[in-house]
Amino acid sequence: MNSEHTIQVAFVGNPNCGKTTLFNALTGANLKVANWPGVTVEKKEGTAFYKGQKINLIDTPGIYSLTSYSIEEKVTRNCVMEDDIDVIVNVVDASSLERNLYLTLQLLELGKPVILAMNMMDIVKERGMEIDNHRLPEMLGNIPVVPVSARKRTGLNILLHAVKHHYEEDVQALVVKYSDEIENKITMLTEKLCEKYPELSFKRWTAIKLLEADEQMIKAYPVDLPTVLDRSYEKEIINGKYKYIEEIIEEVLFYKHSSKEEMTDRVDQILTHRIWGVPVFLGIMALVFFLTFTIGDLLKGVFETGLDALLNGATALLTSMKVADWMISLVVDGAIAGVGGILTFLPNIFILFLALGILEDSGYMARVAYVMDGIMGKVGLSGKAFLPMVLGFGCSVPAVMASRTLEKEEDRRRTIFLTPFMSCSARMPIYVLFSSIFFPDYAAAAAFSLYALGLVIAILIALIMGKIKKGDSAGSLLMELPEYKMPNARTIAIYVWEKVKDYLSKAGTTIFLASIVIWFVLNFGIHGMVQDVQESFGAVLGHWLEPVLAPAGLGLWQIALSLIAGLSAKEVVVSSMAVLFGIANINSAAGMAGLSTALAQYGFGPVNAYALMVFCLLYTPCMATVATIHKESASWKFTMKMVLFQLVLAYAAAVIVFQAGSLFL
Repeated sequence: MNSEHTIQVAFVGNPNCGKTTLFNALTGANLKVANWPGVTVEKKEGTAFYKGQKINLIDTPGIYSLTSYSIEEKVTRNCVMEDDIDVIVNVVDASSLERNLYLTLQLLELGKPVILAMNMMDIVKERGMEIDNHRLPEMLGNIPVVPVSARKRTGLNILLHAVKHHYEEDVQALVVKYSDEIENKITMLTEKLCEKYPELSFKRWTAIKLLEADEQMIKAYPVDLPTVLDRSYEKEIINGKYKYIEEIIEEVLFYKHSSKEEMTDRVDQILTHRIWGVPVFLGIMALVFFLTFTIGDLLKGVFETGLDALLNGATALLTSMKVADWMISLVVDGAIAGVGGILTFLPNIFILFLALGILEDSGYMARVAYVMDGIMGKVGLSGKAFLPMVLGFGCSVPAVMASRTLEKEEDRRRTIFLTPFMSCSARMPIYVLFSSIFFPDYAAAAAFSLYALGLVIAILIALIMGKIKKGDSAGSLLMELPEYKMPNARTIAIYVWEKVKDYLSKAGTTIFLASIVIWFVLNFGIHGMVQDVQESFGAVLGHWLEPVLAPAGLGLWQIALSLIAGLSAKEVVVSSMAVLFGIANINSAAGMAGLSTALAQYGFGPVNAYALMVFCLLYTPCMATVATIHKESASWKFTMKMVLFQLVLAYAAAVIVFQAGSLFL
């Protein structure tokens, strides 16, 4: 064996099998992150050493099969098919062996050395399961099977040992034997491929893919055998694999019924019920927003006190230093008031993400796609498309990126189009502020209604798009629902901290800069610094938009300017109003009373407020989201159409709300 040769290893496995954790445990600090060529999917490479042997590890995106529908599947498949990949480490979740083995059988058919890394063996024991690790490799062509624990960092040296000593061994490509008809066709196709493409190293696998009518393989390796390739045999091939998987499970898995599984089944009878599943989901989300308001409002007093102290202290300090009045105004009324006003909403944001983190880690959010599959299917999308939309409740940027998991390009674009209608956390300060001022007794209900409205509008738009496109109906959703578990405090803490950190980062950059810009456009005009705000650049621009926004009940130049500023980040709408109306702590009782009084002078009431919240719900997403949409769609035309559509829709919806509401209130 040549130790000078760097062994190239591809890590392949299902999503959430612990593959990346194991990869990180092996590579440690020797890690570099980039993007796969031509795509935005993250590529991780790392280096490990075992007894003088250098091993280069590549972490591929998590997939369930070697089909070529989603971007992740294409990337992983292209990686393992490369000639320079010496060995494949197939990381499997041992506690879900039956599901994981489908990908394993596909990898074995490539004819490359495969090592099975059995992760999560501790969970296997917890569930009263036993796996025969002697019989299992026999049924998989005598490949090495290595029990590992990515979390506990056990079995790592044994895995590297297997890589070093088995990567050059001859492998058995024939593990699954299909029906006589299929095998005869595979034989004829293999002979033809040998004749036409002698350098092809994975002929049996290619033959199987041709029988499955795999478009990529048909284009790459066309063969003229119409009697053999008379139709797609994908269903028969899939059934053949699952039949063999059943044989494996029967031989190697010994299972004692788990009380935990019984509990999961009982809970799922309610939470995933055909009729009650959706109402329960909406009820849970309503509870989340109730807690966001009630507990968040109890905590925000601390932030308000701190902000008041900071404002007074900064004013006193700058005055004592004999700083110019305009500079004091810039620092106190512009920067501190704008940024500080947003920070007082931090308790609400914290509670929201804490609740979402608990729901996700408990196993419930995985069921949302299943629950919504029926509704999404009626509009031409699978329940899988709802997962990016759920992510949109947090932030639209990762939600848009999550559309990569969808198989069809048309489905990805439709999902991208719908995702921004989900109320992201950036809109929360707007809802909290105006709901608390104008709907004090029903603030949580008013805010929740906007989240529900965004979801309803997204589904209606999907329905209309489906009718226009007249595309194929969505296929059935196949997914494994995890067992319910007690949320992990560390996992949730990391999740919440990452979200809060993003919020604070935005407050320290985008919102800070926006607050400074707003201050300048309010204090400067064509003749320089102005005493009367009506002569400022901001007032001129706002007044120009007043008649346009008047039918929607938003005909105030301050509101117009705040909405423009909100294009940078939706939180800026609130910070801009703080600066525009000269309110130091807009989220305090005094600040909300001051804003209410200022708006009342213009006849701005509850109907206007709800129209404003509807407009903020629907109008053009922030610049970061727009940039992500362009990156994921690779089309400025699609991006601009989407931006303009949302702007027009927001205006139309706000007009309808205001005009209809004015008839009754």
